[in-house]
Amino acid sequence: MGCAPSIHVSQSGVIYCRDSDESNSPHQTTTISQGTAATLHGLFIKTDAAESIPSVLAYQSRHTRTNSRRERRDNSGGQCCIEAETQTSHTSVKVSATEVRFGPMRVSQEPIQVLLVFAKEDSQSDGFWWACDRAGYRCNIARTPESALECFLDKHHEIIIIDSRNSRYFDAESVCRSIRATKPSEHTVILAIVPQIQPDQEESSVLPLLNAGFNRRFAENNSIMACYNELIQLEHGEVRSQFKLRTCNSLFTALEHCQEAVEITSEDHVIQYVNPAFERMMGYHKGELIGKELTELPKSDKNRADLLDTINMCIKKGKEWQGIYYARRKAGDNIQQHVKITPVTGQGGKIRHFVSIKRLCGENQKQVYKIHCDEKHIGENFHTDSFRHKDRRKESVDVRSIASRGSEAPSLQNRRYSSMARIHSMTIEAPITKVINIINAAQENSPVTVAEALDRVLEILRTTELYSPQLGTKDDDPHTSDLVGGLMTDGLRRLSGNEYVFSKNMTDSHSQMVVPITLNDIPPQIAQLLDMEEEWDFNIFELETATHKRPLTYLGLKIFAQFRVCEFLSCSEASLRSWLQVIEANYHASNSYHNSTHAADVLHATAHFLRKERVKGSLDQLDEVAALIAATVHDVDHPGRTNSFLCNAGSELAILYNDTAVLESHHAALAFQLTGRDNKCNIFKNMERTQFRTLRQSIIDMVLATEMTRHFEHVSKFVNSINKPMAAIEETSSNSESSDCDCPASIKNSPENRLLIKRMLIKCADVANPCRPLELCIEWAGRISEEYFAQTDEEKRQGLPVVMPVFDRNTCSVPKSQISFIDYFITDMFDAWDAFASLPNLIQHLAENYKYWKTLDEMKCKGLRPPQDLS
Repeated sequence: MGCAPSIHVSQSGVIYCRDSDESNSPHQTTTISQGTAATLHGLFIKTDAAESIPSVLAYQSRHTRTNSRRERRDNSGGQCCIEAETQTSHTSVKVSATEVRFGPMRVSQEPIQVLLVFAKEDSQSDGFWWACDRAGYRCNIARTPESALECFLDKHHEIIIIDSRNSRYFDAESVCRSIRATKPSEHTVILAIVPQIQPDQEESSVLPLLNAGFNRRFAENNSIMACYNELIQLEHGEVRSQFKLRTCNSLFTALEHCQEAVEITSEDHVIQYVNPAFERMMGYHKGELIGKELTELPKSDKNRADLLDTINMCIKKGKEWQGIYYARRKAGDNIQQHVKITPVTGQGGKIRHFVSIKRLCGENQKQVYKIHCDEKHIGENFHTDSFRHKDRRKESVDVRSIASRGSEAPSLQNRRYSSMARIHSMTIEAPITKVINIINAAQENSPVTVAEALDRVLEILRTTELYSPQLGTKDDDPHTSDLVGGLMTDGLRRLSGNEYVFSKNMTDSHSQMVVPITLNDIPPQIAQLLDMEEEWDFNIFELETATHKRPLTYLGLKIFAQFRVCEFLSCSEASLRSWLQVIEANYHASNSYHNSTHAADVLHATAHFLRKERVKGSLDQLDEVAALIAATVHDVDHPGRTNSFLCNAGSELAILYNDTAVLESHHAALAFQLTGRDNKCNIFKNMERTQFRTLRQSIIDMVLATEMTRHFEHVSKFVNSINKPMAAIEETSSNSESSDCDCPASIKNSPENRLLIKRMLIKCADVANPCRPLELCIEWAGRISEEYFAQTDEEKRQGLPVVMPVFDRNTCSVPKSQISFIDYFITDMFDAWDAFASLPNLIQHLAENYKYWKTLDEMKCKGLRPPQDLS
């Protein structure tokens, strides 16, 4: 590799570095200004005037040490975050993982991570930099609030130090609040650097800093030793305490999954915690118990009179008590428990808590756990224990049977056998089966004419497509037949082996991404257009032109900020920007209709619907976030061809998804693939697993709901489950003296009905074009027609079945196709949606647009030339 570079320090304090390898330029030098750091040929060089630190620190080669200082720059070229793992200096204290005791637990604490948030490098930031180096901490420096938040979400630092001396560059309190708004900051210590107090100044209150989320303040002092002492005190004080608190999550997880009932009370016998096993045993919900005194709960009369006094006398002395105790469940029945009560001593040797562990005795175990355990065994033992060799049972250990295995084993075995008996005796019927059985029973005592009619009913019910209308002959209305056939069927598979394969290279889209934007950097023309975003008449095509066909990123940033999506996902705005750009880059700009402008239009409609009072009152924030994300990704990588075309062409996607909801499945799957492919755009990376799973399922369900084959099923379920019960309640309310006509929460807010509302919402947003102002409606009609024309052209070229023959560019009547689409799909669906969400302006636009298409069609049929305002 050549000789090591030589380093020289001039009298002015400027460092010169010469590499002896560079024989072609022996006099080449690199100048580094004092107070800065750089990595040169594997050496980490730093100058500092402090006497306790050498003026030049030579670090080992990066080929042999992994710790080095690296600069990360954002796409705009500005410095956002400097990462430094300062643990290799000979002046540093090499720190490895530290063992921390938390009661009987032994937990390992990794080296502390510190984030310095300083807009400019100065002696104070250098002081903390070198203090971190001396203490063996890993250190990052962020120059902007955005990079600070992004860096923290990536690293989860234990200590954050924010420069609060000058508000010229950023508001330190705002930076602190933005970090505190994220979940990972719960156990982070945040320190504010404040100016030195002059002798003639009055001491200011720390309350504003505490209210902003700071833990402590540090008066400006650039002495490395002062900074070092502050960090060490933080580590051994707040940081160590917060680390211990983090371990409590594992303890509560163990309690939550423990099979034995656990109850924790205060020294005054006020209930502070019960676990799920306790709730199951006693029949109470924890909300009914926590905060109540034990004396408020019903007692069993089966205990001997002096038992409670005996227990209290024992535990008040700090001794553990265990024995048999009868308790009364919420239902009123008495159960026998084996109870162990342990006093927990706190500060000053005083008893602070009592922990009670309760286990059911004998037959009570069968009585209380019958329902819960039987249901569990249906799902588990039917697939495991019932097929396991009998002798292998002895290898397993049941927690509840350790103390009395001999006496309780038969009851466990009997419970398993009773579960199996339930399975064999169950009659599993679908609702449609029950309906058919009822009709069959009714036929026996019905007149011949009624029985024959019921036979026809049964014949219809036994078909699989119960929600798909049956069309008349193609001669009746070829436009409707072709349109419905193209949108609601998967087509006929062609056996010639001809295949349609996507030609879009998804990896190329990343390299074509533009420079990220922020809401503050949006050009005035675009910002002015976005001011109208909350209006239904918002012109998405003007935004398309102004953004050079990138409306989704700009509109997405605005709408997602309004609905506080970043706060819910605990992600930074930078991550959201990157995600929106990646998603938009994977829409095909070459498509006339299914491009990112259509996605932006659907996102706009979704946000408009979410602002309606009844919709807002029916959904929670997770539903709102799911709807906005689903709208954004619902057509990503759409090839501009229908599902029927892909199935007929034997495309790779059709084969992958078995000709079922091909495109919709692809959109949902690709959206999550793109999101997880790069950590910089992974907006889900900070979510809890359970919450992410719920959000993911909601997004997938909404994207799949945009498939038209189940259109009538979704609309019918919405009408029957939402509209009709609401109408009945409103009619009852109008006949009574009450004026409150709002439907009850039981109708709107049940999980099943919220699912129907979300499906209906995105379906209406997806096909809202006929409800837009006329000029927008006409533009969308032309775009979708052109896409269908292109598909018909390609079907003819490839010899594929022509799915929609009426969409021939030489013969098609666009007005007739729009009339058919509105009549068949739009009118009933938007009538139902309007009855729920109250959208009079949309219904008015729909009526006006329908009248326009009707008039245009009639004039063309008569051979009349439409006037200029219609043509």
